[in-house]
Order: sequence, then C-alpha cells, then structure tokens
Amino acid sequence: MDGMEEALIFSQSFRTEKDWVTLLCDSSRTGGLGIRALKAPKRARWQLHVGNSVRSAPIFRGETLYVASLSGGLHAIDVQSGRTRWKFLAGDQIHSTPSFCGNTVLFGCDDGKVYAVDDNTGTKVWETAASAEIWASPTVRSAVVYFGSADGWMKAVRVENGTSLWTRQLGGRICSTAYAAEGHIYVGSGDGKVYSLDSSSGDILWEAATLNGIDSSPVIAANTVLIGSEDFFFYAFDANTGTLRWKYETGLGISSSPAVFDDFAAVGSKDGFVYVLEVQTGRLRWKTRVGQAVTAPPVLSENAVCIQAGGTAALDKATGKVLWRAGLGASVQSVPVLTGNVIYVASVDGEVYAIE
Repeated sequence: MDGMEEALIFSQSFRTEKDWVTLLCDSSRTGGLGIRALKAPKRARWQLHVGNSVRSAPIFRGETLYVASLSGGLHAIDVQSGRTRWKFLAGDQIHSTPSFCGNTVLFGCDDGKVYAVDDNTGTKVWETAASAEIWASPTVRSAVVYFGSADGWMKAVRVENGTSLWTRQLGGRICSTAYAAEGHIYVGSGDGKVYSLDSSSGDILWEAATLNGIDSSPVIAANTVLIGSEDFFFYAFDANTGTLRWKYETGLGISSSPAVFDDFAAVGSKDGFVYVLEVQTGRLRWKTRVGQAVTAPPVLSENAVCIQAGGTAALDKATGKVLWRAGLGASVQSVPVLTGNVIYVASVDGEVYAIE
C-alpha cells in the first residue's frame, strides 16, 4: 500500500456525504468538487460586486456560488447570470470560509457565532455562540461540527441544531481550521502548537510545538499532519504521536494551508513562493515565485497547482512552471473555484468574477 492509499483510508474512513472534514472539504482544497480539468481563461463571463472585501474562499454547489464578505453578508450567486439569488446578513464581518453540510451552509463570524443557513432559501437554520471572533471554517464529521475561536477555545456542536457537545481551551488564538479525522481533531493555535484532540470528548491527546504562532490549517496524508507555522517552517508530525518527522524552512512565515496530491504537499509562503514537497521525506520537488506574499491555500486540478496571490496563477504540477496568469483575483485567503469550464474567483476588493 502506498502513501496516498494510506492517506485516503486515514482521511476518508467512515466519512459520509455530509462530512466536510477540513478547510474546503478535502485534502486537495477543491471545495468538494474533486479534481477537475483546468483551462487557461480567456475572458470574463460576468463580474459582481458583493459590497466589502472578501477575505475567505467561495464554495460552489449546483448552479450557485456562495461568497462571504467583510460586510457581513453571505451571498448566493446564480452562476449562469451572475446575479444574487439571496443574501444572508450576519452580525459582523465574515473572515470564515463557508462549509457545506447537507442542505446547509455553515460559517463563522466576527460576532462570535457560527451560523447554519439553508442553501436554497438563505433562511437561518440555527446559530451557536462562542466567546470571541470565529475566523476558522467549521468542519463536519459524523454529524458533529468543530470550530475554534480567537480566544483559544475549540468547540464541538451537533450539526442538526448547534447545541454544544464539548469545549476545550487551547493555548492561543485559533484561526486554523480543524481537520476532523476518525476519532481525532487536529488544529493549530496561536501559541505555536499543533494539537490532537479526542473528537468525542475534546481531551488533548498530544501537542507539538513550533517556534511561532500557527494560522495554517492542517491536512492529513500518509498518517502525517502537515502544517505551516509563522516561524518560516513547514512541518510534518506523526498523526498518532505528534513526533516530528521532518520540517522544511521557507523564507518567511507560512499562513497558507497545504493541499496534497500524489505523494506531495503544495503550500505557499509569505516569501512569495509556492513550494511542493515530498510528504514522506520533506524533500523539495520544486518552488515557484508567484507574488509578494502567498497566504491563501493552493487548490489542485488535474495538471496544475492553482493559487491566488495578487492575481490567479496555474503552475504545472510536475515542474512548477507557470502555465498561465490572470490579473483578476487579488487574494488574502481566497481560492479559485475550478469547475472544469469556468473558474470563479473572489477578490479582496469585493469583486467576484466568472472567467472562462
């Protein structure tokens, strides 16, 4: 059994179609769409202004794109017309990337709440309160929602009504989106530590230290927790014990969240490069400079690593060669939505584009 087969078993065992176990659903950061083809875009089909800056990634289902903005709105956009189907107004700014669970959209808000909204009507299904801002994306496994807040609390609630199951205080702010594996929750914290929690109780199973705060969201591959730190290093920890397997130094801090393909992990750094490393050894396969700083997660297509950093770029998976660049989509934490024929990008200036 090779590493990716092990990773698939580890990350997907007992998953249901309603699970959304990590930032943008899966280890490839595709928002649940799976690996799609990617063609160089030639024109914009439509453009829509959603008010204020977009600091999170859109998600896509059916014929609707869901975009959250700092104006506090969750916008449901008809992708054929580029017009808003509905808008849900939360209580404050939204930095959290939304998640799907069944027919609901889940997201955190700076008002300290996680909202569950009907994906068809925009009606609130439930809300649950934490005690500080929620920048992390809610993750879901086996009918439980997991999320952290800026005051360092991790929380687990029931997916059907948002009622609390457990809370656990960690050592620093939590902007990292938790990875919900079978029986384990993995998350980074502002105290520079990676934590493994028991998913049923919230008990701390292990913790592993880095030398600065962690905003990067972990991914699991080959029984390894992969995550970046603001100490400039990208880390690989044993998922069972927290033992350090390897670390790789970049030129600046890493808040980008890794994406995994084959036996490789792709991640951005604030030094402006995208790095692709071997999961097993940490050896560098390639690195490519794409901007002044890369803080968003990469997303994977059939042949490319795609990233938003001052624009949108596609890099050849095997070599890192730039396949194409588009000037649209200056981003802090947004990710292009790859549907095969059309690419949807949201920008820090509040513009949303469909490019084809």
